[in-house]
Amino acid sequence: MKHKIFHIVTCLLGIFLFAACSKQDDIQSSDEWPSIYPDYTNVTIPSNIAPLNFIMREEPEQTEVVLKGAASQLTSMGSHKIQFSEKHWKKFLQTEQGNTVNIQIKAKIHGKWIKYKSFYWNIVEDRIDPYLTYRLIEPGYEVWNKIQLKERNIENFKERIIADNNLTGGTCMNCHITGNQNPLLSFFHIRGENGGTILNRNGQLRKINTRNKDMFASATYGNLHPSGKYGVFSTNIVVPDFHTKAGEKLEVYDTASDLVILDFDNNRIIRSDIVGGTDFLETFPTFSADGNSIFFCVAPNKTLPDSIKNLKYSLCKIGFDVRTGQFGTQIDTLIYMDENGKSVSFPKPSPDGRFLLYSVSDYGTFPIWHRETDLQMLNLKTGEILDLPEVNSNYSDTYHSWSSNSRWFVFASKRDDGLYGKPYFCYVDRKGNAHKPFVLPQRDPYYYDYLLKSFNIPELSTGKLPFNAADIEKVYWKDKIEQFE
Repeated sequence: MKHKIFHIVTCLLGIFLFAACSKQDDIQSSDEWPSIYPDYTNVTIPSNIAPLNFIMREEPEQTEVVLKGAASQLTSMGSHKIQFSEKHWKKFLQTEQGNTVNIQIKAKIHGKWIKYKSFYWNIVEDRIDPYLTYRLIEPGYEVWNKIQLKERNIENFKERIIADNNLTGGTCMNCHITGNQNPLLSFFHIRGENGGTILNRNGQLRKINTRNKDMFASATYGNLHPSGKYGVFSTNIVVPDFHTKAGEKLEVYDTASDLVILDFDNNRIIRSDIVGGTDFLETFPTFSADGNSIFFCVAPNKTLPDSIKNLKYSLCKIGFDVRTGQFGTQIDTLIYMDENGKSVSFPKPSPDGRFLLYSVSDYGTFPIWHRETDLQMLNLKTGEILDLPEVNSNYSDTYHSWSSNSRWFVFASKRDDGLYGKPYFCYVDRKGNAHKPFVLPQRDPYYYDYLLKSFNIPELSTGKLPFNAADIEKVYWKDKIEQFE
């Protein structure tokens, strides 16, 4: 009892002293925003996101943060690290969803209190899909040691490993791709002697050989049909090459690439001359939201690497017959890129079929190594191209994925340091306007300062995946690979 009373008195005394030090007469007002990291100033956030913890780069002795909403208020105190109570944060967001919240920060630096210019958070009712998967990998180009595929609940800070190459003989693992944000429909590739394409369909795992005797390579980039019956993939001969240009490390390009359909029910591979052959390079296929067509990128084949600067991919579309699994017979060019234009990669349609999000870079087919890479959005109803200046940075912005309600997308950006890709979330309102993005929040806001890995291909999902790293280990070592013809 005495201990409890002492604790209460101590807390009250601390609050009294803090308030005494914070008298208005002793505070100097600043017309600048506080230097916080991550940059969470003036952003739009969903009502189900984890706490936006941050650090004060000035490293003050004391900091007071007040979130003032229309109906409630939340206060957090600390020194240079601000971490909100998850319980109080969740209640605050639920109360204030649909409102704009004012954030006021006061900090004591070198014995003097400063009141910074306030900023805001728009807390929208449109929720974001609660799960995110990504590949964590060193951003190197010569040697990689440890690769993990992880799943994070972005409503809190719970994270788990869904695949680990230390359990599969140190083999390379490609990124995990979710079909239509459905946790019961996804795939990724494992290389190596016992590898294959790991297909998760209705919670059942299959290991598939995606290359038959008539193909020059296995499946690489791909996407799953809304029905779950088919997958569309490009088969690529990928060549990494070192740059001779100062400031650029690596160029990755294809010397051959075609499109194929995988029929998962009948274990067959479906090809077509219209999206195959040696004259053109076809890659990055993805089904439309209704599943009746396929978007992809295509460029005339050139002598590489000599003509790499002239390798420009256009955005195209071809029909798909879900009854037969066949490609259509006509290709439509949606965005044509000649030698004076940019190069398109990674087209991703919004689930409502309204927009197509894609990357543009000066040339080539591997945008993550191109500092100039930006995101653009095509209005599929009007044909208007949106440049998204609110979203893009001075470094690579690419590897994007939509939320199931088409109101959010996530992408990998190197904007913080030019080296490490981190997952950023962007809100797209009902008018099609994109808002300033914010990075995935972490329990410890110093997390990104210490992590020396990139987040590759962040993918949103409506639920938790039905497998873990131990399941993938078993499939790799013990399951027989399925042959497709």
